[in-house]
Amino acid sequence: MSVIETNGLTKRYPRVTALDGLTIDIQPGVTGLVGANGAGKSTLIKILLGLAPATEGTASVLGLDSAAEGETIRAQVGYMPEHDCLPPDVSATEFVVHMACMSGLPRTAARERTADTLRHVGLYEERYRPMGGYSTGMKQRVKLAQALVHDPKLVLLDEPTNGLDPAGRDEMLGLIRRIHSDFGISVLVTSHLLRELERTSEHIVVIDGGRLLRSQTTASFVEATASLAIEVTDSDAHPDGTAALRAALAEVGVETVTTPGRQIHLEITDEGVYDTVRDAVVELGLGLVRMERGRHEIAEVFQSRGSVGGAGGGADGGVDRAGDQAADVSNAEVTR
Repeated sequence: MSVIETNGLTKRYPRVTALDGLTIDIQPGVTGLVGANGAGKSTLIKILLGLAPATEGTASVLGLDSAAEGETIRAQVGYMPEHDCLPPDVSATEFVVHMACMSGLPRTAARERTADTLRHVGLYEERYRPMGGYSTGMKQRVKLAQALVHDPKLVLLDEPTNGLDPAGRDEMLGLIRRIHSDFGISVLVTSHLLRELERTSEHIVVIDGGRLLRSQTTASFVEATASLAIEVTDSDAHPDGTAALRAALAEVGVETVTTPGRQIHLEITDEGVYDTVRDAVVELGLGLVRMERGRHEIAEVFQSRGSVGGAGGGADGGVDRAGDQAADVSNAEVTR
């Protein structure tokens, strides 16, 4: 059974159409939802949870009608919001227990589940401290814990790594992968950092301007290309190993693409090119640092449509690799 299904879903506001005839079918597993700022991701989540009505079309979650059975859906679905929404004078334990009770768990069961869930997200030792003194990374873990505490069948994670430094992001991505692999809970995760979706998701749904742009497996998105990247070390005989290898390859009819820096790129015309490169490196006495086949990137979908945003690291920033890199730099100053 599909965990999420929409058919012709449309949401119009007085001055903008947030969703325009969106039809998607999301199966169990970990699915990434990506789109530029204003693509309709947040609107879609609100409609799926029964928090906003659709103008046209239908949506269902776990086989339940979002328009008519929103309360039942919210009891079976966990939601991790993007923005900070935690009361500063309450401890993580008190807050997660309260959220568990709101989801229908008896208080005793809620306390037991809270202890287990906070341990799972790595907050067990800090669970009694007021959340106002938590770092950004700790707050994100509390939000994840409250989404998981009632043992949902599906969790919706809205920008779960927002504001985290690179190490904190890696830890959060590991937690997301374990939600499905260890507990069998399906996950829909939104992110503007495409590298994160490539690492965590089995399937990618791309929306643009409220319409479905592409929906396919992550493996299909990042399949190998015909490009080969090579990097070599220098030697006493060849102080510029890169230039020497370019020249040697040209002599045997292998053309390379001119690129800045010390990498050599060439097109794979047949499998024999690997042997040709290896033999040239050995004959020149160079060291082979890397020989790697290129792969497509999710960002290419947006580049081809001309809808790539800026390189900002915020939640509303671009959806390209530059955005990933900017986020790595800007988030490095955030303390987990």
